[in-house]
Amino acid sequence: MRGIDTNVLVRYIAGDDARQTAIAERLMEQSSRQGEPLFIPLVVLCECVWVLSRRYGQTKPQIARVLEQILETELFQIENDSLMRRGLDAFRTGRGDFADYLISEVCREAGCEDCVTFDRRMAGAAGFTVLR
Repeated sequence: MRGIDTNVLVRYIAGDDARQTAIAERLMEQSSRQGEPLFIPLVVLCECVWVLSRRYGQTKPQIARVLEQILETELFQIENDSLMRRGLDAFRTGRGDFADYLISEVCREAGCEDCVTFDRRMAGAAGFTVLR
C-alpha cells in the first residue's frame, strides 16, 4: 500500500496541471491494476477540502460530493474511514468546516466529553463547547 499526499489527490480531482494530472492518473491506474490500495490520511482530506474551497471556490455541496466519491472509490483506503464518514455527515448540514467536524469526531473517539473552541459558528453543534 502507498500513501498519497494532498497535492497528488488534488491534481487527480482538479486536473488543473496537465503533466501532474497525468502522473497522478498513471499512479491510480497502476495501483488499481496491481490491486494495491492508496492510503489517504485524514489530514490529507482536510487539506484537500481547504484547497477545493479556497483555491477552486467549490461550494460545500460540491466538496461533500467529492468526499463521497473518494469514499466510494475502492482504490482508496481512508484513515479511520468511520470518523471521516461521521465528519462528512455533520459537515453537510453544519455551519463549520469539514476539519471542525472531523476534529470533533476524533475527540469523541478519544473519549472526550466535548471539543472546546473559540469558533462561534460551532455554538450549538453536537460535540462542541464554545469558550467565552
